[in-house]
Amino acid sequence: MSKLYKLGVIGNPIEHSLSPFIHSRFARNEKIPALYKAYKVDEGSFNIFIKEFFSSNESLGLNVTLPFKKLASELDGEITKEAKKISAVNTIKKNKRILELGSTDGIGFIDDLRSKDISLNQKEVLIIGAGGASESILFKIIAESPKKIYISNRTTSKAEALIDKYKDLYKDMHILEQGNKPCPDIIINGSSAGLTGGFNPIDIKASKDSVFYDLNYSLETTPFCEWSLEKSSRVFDGMGMLVNQAAYSFNIWFGIMPETQKVIEDLRSL
Repeated sequence: MSKLYKLGVIGNPIEHSLSPFIHSRFARNEKIPALYKAYKVDEGSFNIFIKEFFSSNESLGLNVTLPFKKLASELDGEITKEAKKISAVNTIKKNKRILELGSTDGIGFIDDLRSKDISLNQKEVLIIGAGGASESILFKIIAESPKKIYISNRTTSKAEALIDKYKDLYKDMHILEQGNKPCPDIIINGSSAGLTGGFNPIDIKASKDSVFYDLNYSLETTPFCEWSLEKSSRVFDGMGMLVNQAAYSFNIWFGIMPETQKVIEDLRSL
C-alpha cells in the first residue's frame, strides 16, 4: 500500500481557506496519495502544533497563512534567503528531521503575471499597503528590475520602514506623496481593505494599458477590482497567484510541478 502523505494549512481564521480544495486537486491529478487538512490553531499554541504535527512519520509539509507567517520564519530550521528577508514563511517541508522553511508567494505572483503576459521589467509599480501581503511579493518584484516602486500606506512610518528594510536591494522606492499623481504601469493592492469593502480609491492617473492587480481573491469581484474596472480592462484578482503559490509548495514537497489552469477554472466555477 502506498504511503499516505499528511499535509495541511495552519491559520486562524482558516474556515475560508481554499488550500484544501487546491491541493486535493493537485494530489488527485498527479496520483499522489495525500491527505490535506485545514488546522485552526490559537496563536499561543503555534509551536506546540508544529512539533506535534511533524512528530508523525506521515507528515511531510504544511502551508502557513495568517497570522502565523512571521512566527513560522522564526522556527528552528533551514530558511531560504527570501523568506528570511521578508520575515515570512508560507511553506514548511520536513526533510528527515530538519524543517525546510520557504515562501512561494512571490514566485506565485510573478508566475501569474507572466501567464497574463505582464512584465515588471523597467515598469513603474505602485503598491498599496505596506503590510505582510505587500512584503511577501516585494523581494520577487525587485528581482524583476522595475524602473521605480511607489508605496502608498495610511501610516507613513510603516511605508518608510519597509523602504528602509529593502534599500540594500533596491534604491528607487518611494512613498507616494499626497498630491503626486504618477501614471504607474501596474498598481498592486496589498491592503486587506480591498477585500473587506473599506478600500479608499487612490488619486492616480491610469492609461488603458495600466494593469491593476489585487492580491486578495474572492469568488465575487473585490471592491478594489470594481474600482479598477472604471479605469482599465486589465484588472485581475489574486486567484491565479493563490493557485500558483500552492503549486510551488506542492513542488517543494513532491518535486512535481502540478498543472494549474484547470484548478483555477474549477475555483472560478464554484
